[in-house]
Amino acid sequence: MPRWFKVILGVAGGAVVFLAAFIYFFFLLPMWGIPFNRQRHGLPPVTPAWALEPWIWEDDTVTQASTEELVNGYLAHDFPVGVILIDSPWSVRYNDFEWNRERFPEPEAMIRRFKEKGLRVVLWMTCFVNSQSEDTLIQDSSDWFREAASKGYLATGNQQIRWWKGRGGLIDYTNPQAVAWWRGMQDKVLRMGVDGWKLDGTGVYFRGGSLGPVPLLWGKTWGGLMSTRGYMDHYYRDEYRFGLETNPEFVTMSRSLDSVLPWGHPEGFAPIDASPVNWVGDNKHEWDDRNRGLERALRCILDSAKLGYNVIGSDIGGYHGSKEIPPNLYIRWAQFSTFCGFFLNGGHGERRMWLRSPQELEIIRQYSWLHSELVPYMYTHVVKASRGDKPLMRPLKEGKYQYMFGDFLLIAPIYRDSETREVVLPPGKWRYWFDDQTVLEGGQTLTRNFPIDEYPVFVRDGAVIPMNIRRAYTGIGKQDWEGLLTLNIYPGDGAVFEVFYTDGVGTLNVDASRPGMISLEGFGRPHVLRVLVPGKPVTVTRDGAPLSENKDWTYEASAGRLIITSRLPLTGRYEFTLEPSGK
Repeated sequence: MPRWFKVILGVAGGAVVFLAAFIYFFFLLPMWGIPFNRQRHGLPPVTPAWALEPWIWEDDTVTQASTEELVNGYLAHDFPVGVILIDSPWSVRYNDFEWNRERFPEPEAMIRRFKEKGLRVVLWMTCFVNSQSEDTLIQDSSDWFREAASKGYLATGNQQIRWWKGRGGLIDYTNPQAVAWWRGMQDKVLRMGVDGWKLDGTGVYFRGGSLGPVPLLWGKTWGGLMSTRGYMDHYYRDEYRFGLETNPEFVTMSRSLDSVLPWGHPEGFAPIDASPVNWVGDNKHEWDDRNRGLERALRCILDSAKLGYNVIGSDIGGYHGSKEIPPNLYIRWAQFSTFCGFFLNGGHGERRMWLRSPQELEIIRQYSWLHSELVPYMYTHVVKASRGDKPLMRPLKEGKYQYMFGDFLLIAPIYRDSETREVVLPPGKWRYWFDDQTVLEGGQTLTRNFPIDEYPVFVRDGAVIPMNIRRAYTGIGKQDWEGLLTLNIYPGDGAVFEVFYTDGVGTLNVDASRPGMISLEGFGRPHVLRVLVPGKPVTVTRDGAPLSENKDWTYEASAGRLIITSRLPLTGRYEFTLEPSGK
């Protein structure tokens, strides 16, 4: 090989290495981390039980009148509502944390009324200090911006960055004086009883200027040079930590992956350790992945779960779109969200269920209650994940988009406008949630129809599912079970489960692995045992003492269930024998 050719190869090789290093240092490293992810993540936090309840919101009107109408309408039609989310533009400017009294004339009284109804309140915010806003009461806030910039409160200095709500600069989380100013403004609404922030995804706008159309993903802060990734981590972590200082059950709602640009941050937006609640961005009122519909949300949620995010969801029906939400899409999205940690019913489009079709109202109400009933099951898995166990949602290799929801529930989401779905059952014994009298052998593929009021949910034999039953909509229990821990039990191998109580006080160990016996050990609470049995029991005892039929226990022949009720906080060993004809 000629010497001149070797020189050319050497120069070309050096140029390639230089270019690769340049791209990595200036674009991949500051945006994605080193090299892409996991060392920046810790274990997920414990999401409080209240945040696992259904959330509602709307983004078409956003006034005190429309917000209270939404809440009162849902409650009047007997929906479970745990959280009301108030999105932008509730403030005078972005983000001064001053209520716009034209839109919300009495925010203190409004929040107090919500609290009296048992709801939590979450407000939208970002890390921008705007100079110009498009939809707030004060649209030109350039004086406010200049004052903050002159005091060194903005990480970007005098630089103004355009974003979807106008333009402004980013608060500098490394400057103690800037943080004190910022927290002082936030205190005004936190003292009213706000329980959380929706942290919209503006941390990605941090930059140190641009080279023509190319943004520089390193910028100067009070604390020194910082990457876009570093600023994002400050945004999510610092807001969550401050919230916890004011309220130990405070939550932040943030993006994990994003449906708009799912490839933009392959390691996730918010650090997992600062992610009590996550959603996957702005989906549309569509079905397919290409149009950012239900399938896109489903894919991004499962990809988030693979990364280790724990409580994840999406705007039911899609956040926005050029058309009204199709009824079948709304129903199927709500059914899927029932088996996500985060049940978020809101966005653009008609969200007042009583003004939609009767079928939508009835079915979505039923599944909203089912999600609420599963809160003790979800919360137990949330606590375990915070201690290093698997996340709540666990994608499977077999079966398209199939995943385990906790230890015992297999979900095969419907992602097209069709009642037909192929389901791959993993090894073991399974039962269809809506007709659980028949055992289905694992290791087979089923193709079956799921009518609009049913969903592909399968329960593993040996399941112990703690639930909170307060209504009869789902057919599992009834209203007078309210206040009792319901243990929905499928006895068999592996039917052992430690329940973490949703108030954080104590645990209960349940063992239903031995025939005719259920053992409760630990911290006792009033409870209902709903036990799948092959026939009516002859006798039922607790610690050897007989229990009375129709007082302490009943048998529901149509459901094949033994129902044992204890309104005392007891533990012990329940035993039962079946009639000779029971098989």
